[in-house]
Amino acid sequence: MSDKNRVLVVGGAGYIGSHCCKALADAGYRPVCFDNFSTGHRGFVKWGPVIEGDIRDQSHLADSIKQHGVTAVLHFAASSLVAESVSDPEKYYRNNVEGTLSLLRAMRQTQCKTLVFSSSGAVYGESHQGLICESELPKPVNPYGRTKLIIEEMLADFQKAYALAPVCLRYFNASGADLSGEIGEDHDPETHLIPRALLAVQGEVDDFAIYGDDYDTPDGTAIRDYIHVMDLAHAHILALKYLVSGEAGGCFNLGTGRGHSVKQILRQIRTETGRNPSFAIKARRHGDPPVLVADPARAKAVLGFAPKYSDLSTIVCSAWKWHQSFRCAKASEARQTVLSRF
Repeated sequence: MSDKNRVLVVGGAGYIGSHCCKALADAGYRPVCFDNFSTGHRGFVKWGPVIEGDIRDQSHLADSIKQHGVTAVLHFAASSLVAESVSDPEKYYRNNVEGTLSLLRAMRQTQCKTLVFSSSGAVYGESHQGLICESELPKPVNPYGRTKLIIEEMLADFQKAYALAPVCLRYFNASGADLSGEIGEDHDPETHLIPRALLAVQGEVDDFAIYGDDYDTPDGTAIRDYIHVMDLAHAHILALKYLVSGEAGGCFNLGTGRGHSVKQILRQIRTETGRNPSFAIKARRHGDPPVLVADPARAKAVLGFAPKYSDLSTIVCSAWKWHQSFRCAKASEARQTVLSRF
């Protein structure tokens, strides 16, 4: 395999990072996973070498880049819980901003200049009704979103000063699971709508709630743009090829241009599972706008990005398939643990 195909995936054991590792391997790259496993899963690392380390350890990063002959980096490592970012902002500035600065120093030290950064639609903030395009002025409303915006600005500065070649991919609502069922979405705590609803229908959470049913939307619940994680993974391959071809960097929305309400999601879950998740209605959360939907035109025009798996049925069906198999695997593991005691 060519050295040019070796990619360091920082945070490669997480939900999106692991799906990107699989996509890289399928596309002929050699993904090298770098993760501290604070939230990632060892069982999700299947497609290349794994290095356990912290993104704030610049020397370890530089050694890893040199040892594996890495020529490009995909950067997913971040703390990402909005509510936690409000209650503990220091953690977010240390992990996200300081961590990225450490990575950038390691890349400069090793002359590695190609970087695809996992950003977020959270940089836009609230009060949006139409499609959100990249030219809109970012106004993040929480520390998580602010750290993502700060990093984007850091990357732009490093591009001008040090010839870094970065692309920032602003995700909207990542969802779904690998279609083969190998990997999926497993956070602790789980805060995302679709996996929480699936956990509710499996009887694993008893506090599932809809936050706000009085929005100015057709059914009163918030509308979001859901994009399948496999489509996100493919977008990273496109962004990597774009940079390797010598093109300039920039920021790109990754979404579908279509929005679905919370109640639409729950109806689709009922269709796919045959079960109704029970839920409570709670007050709106601060900073949750009625509608957040991406304008994906720039990613399509520049990167050639066209989602293939982001219809609601595929998203929910793939997530449900994985949740069922994962629950069975956990039950089997628990039984083996009990039996080993005798």
